[in-house]
Amino acid sequence: MDISYRTRSTPAASQKELDLMSAMTRLDKYRVLIVDDIGYVKKTDSETQVLFDFIAHRYESGSLIITSNQPFSEWDPNLPDTMMTVAAIDRIIHHATIIEIDSESYRRKNQKKS
Repeated sequence: MDISYRTRSTPAASQKELDLMSAMTRLDKYRVLIVDDIGYVKKTDSETQVLFDFIAHRYESGSLIITSNQPFSEWDPNLPDTMMTVAAIDRIIHHATIIEIDSESYRRKNQKKS
């Protein structure tokens, strides 16, 4: 039995979903995409949904480089849907090589010099 996790009831919502899918399909031509500073700014429900859809779309089809100044355990407060956050992180780390850099920010370091 296939149960969809989303329901779309309006033509406008359906059109937005088609536009999103079209945009993600256009990005498929790139082998690697970079998402910089994820988790830094609080996201709305719809932004979280788009982010999840993007990660799920790229999950088996292409590479993502994701940067964040926060560990996964601190993403939840900025992404309002906990289950979607967990599912996105699961997809991210399944095939991932995680590189943790434990040093002072180069921007902050340069700011101190000024």
